[in-house]
Amino acid sequence: MKSWLFLTISILGEVVATSALKSSEGFTKLVPSFIVIVGYGIAFYFLSLVLKSIPVGVAYAVWSGLGVVLVTAVAWGLYGQKIDAWGFVGISLIVCGVLVLNLLSKASVH
Repeated sequence: MKSWLFLTISILGEVVATSALKSSEGFTKLVPSFIVIVGYGIAFYFLSLVLKSIPVGVAYAVWSGLGVVLVTAVAWGLYGQKIDAWGFVGISLIVCGVLVLNLLSKASVH
């Protein structure tokens, strides 16, 4: 259970860092650049802890899949970046893949 908490922290760190990349304007703005560095540091540190108990393929699928969903939501809310119907279809397929991997696959840790 602790591994899933660490994975959640890792995902949130990645989402914060990725969302701050646009605001950093190519690392020319100090505060957003600092947020990017700290966010990715947190993301990769906690992801490394997760990999002690969850297979790398499963952990990365969840990390990247949920990261895509959350970053898309943040980009929509923060930067007004819209997504069309096919974008929603694609994101839904990613979510379905993560669910299949975690609920049905024997590769996942249950």
